[in-house]
Amino acid sequence: MKQLNRTNVQANKYPERIIQFGEGNFLRAFVDWIIYNMNQKAGFNSSVVIVQPLENGMVNMLNEQDGLYHVNLQGLQNGKEVDSIQLIDVVSRGLNPYAQYDEFLKLAEIPEMRFVISNTTEAGIAFDPSCKLEDAPAKSYPGKLTQLLFHRFKVFNGAMDKGLIIFPCELIFDNGKVLKKCIDQYIELWNLGEDFKHWFDTACGVYCTLVDRIVPGYPRDTIGQILDRIGLDDKLVVKGEIFHLWVIEAPKTVEKEFPADKAGLNVLFVPSEKPYHDRKVTLLNGPHTVLSPVGYLAGLNTVKECCEDPVIGQFVKKVMYGELLETLDLPKEELILFADAVMERFRNPFVKHFVTSIMLNSFPKFKTRDLPGLKIFLERKKELPSGLVLGLAGIVTYYKGGKRGNDEIVLKDDQEIIDLLKNLWADGCPMEVAKGVLGAEFIWGEDLNLIPGLTEKLSEYLQMIQDKGMIESVKFIL
Repeated sequence: MKQLNRTNVQANKYPERIIQFGEGNFLRAFVDWIIYNMNQKAGFNSSVVIVQPLENGMVNMLNEQDGLYHVNLQGLQNGKEVDSIQLIDVVSRGLNPYAQYDEFLKLAEIPEMRFVISNTTEAGIAFDPSCKLEDAPAKSYPGKLTQLLFHRFKVFNGAMDKGLIIFPCELIFDNGKVLKKCIDQYIELWNLGEDFKHWFDTACGVYCTLVDRIVPGYPRDTIGQILDRIGLDDKLVVKGEIFHLWVIEAPKTVEKEFPADKAGLNVLFVPSEKPYHDRKVTLLNGPHTVLSPVGYLAGLNTVKECCEDPVIGQFVKKVMYGELLETLDLPKEELILFADAVMERFRNPFVKHFVTSIMLNSFPKFKTRDLPGLKIFLERKKELPSGLVLGLAGIVTYYKGGKRGNDEIVLKDDQEIIDLLKNLWADGCPMEVAKGVLGAEFIWGEDLNLIPGLTEKLSEYLQMIQDKGMIESVKFIL
């Protein structure tokens, strides 16, 4: 079977107008798929240069395929099953700034460059004061972006028509405002001057966005059939659900430059993305974050299996309908309809969304997706939500590492978090583990031991999981 590349397949080429920080499954199955549709249906005429945010990544594999890959979308659309495969041709090349820093900076010199899009996970948008302007590159994503913007400012002598439109897709509320604040901090730390600050504030725009599409990633179980359909060897096939939603908090002038509406896409430009954010993060991502460790430690491997299991399925419903839904202020009927739709998406018969793929950066995810609901539930109901606390206990237990049956538990996260859990579990006392995790202010930004009853309840559940296993622990709280 021939390798997928631009020699063996016909593919379009477009001007490089978009810089994308992140080469992962989500951006390729969501943002780049959207750009492909805009090129095809709205004359957007743009290609993407992908910048690898971390030193180790997949841009080499992407470049071996000349930026080409296929997206396999599956699900229900208007009551009918959809199982489509589309060649995505919008990625022109990939760069590793740790090995190609000069090439990275040259992206800022392209006159037509207009957009920056990113998804560096919830932990990616953070200010790291150890970063320096002369680093090649800065360690943090906001640091790299500041280097790029400052270089562009200098190359074009502060021309106001050379600003960039920036769409962060990281799943934190007000992601655009958080990213802009980080860049402002680097401007001050690195003494980049008032002229650059004015250019950044007026010529550039950093906009809050909300993204929604379940992307399980590489389809290990069906890759043979997919490659037979494609007729080429594609090592970067990515599977996603048919549903998609991108909410962008930006003015009409930006909407005109990003004509997703003309391509019939579910991309909304709105005055405020907060109502969409609260609903989606709480009722879709919140359950995802806790069902993954609970399901995995119960012997299950996919989101669908978790939802259909007689015990874990009840846990998912308890968390979604009985706990998280109660923390939102939209009309209850509307929330129930949305929750029902989420459960249908979780049970998508085509999608094998492995829970281990959701476990990356679990602690920052719990902080943004579940901790707010835990606090609101406690305030409103005067008791802790047992499902969310058990979910946190599942995360803490998962990060103990070791094995589940014959399978090695592979931890992929910030090394400081991995080291913390390793040291806490070395003693093995659930109460000390609970105190240590909840007191890790570098994770939470606060001491969660101060939340009434949380330390004791988390400790109790950690002990229960050790003694009885996850299934019996779930039965205890149902």
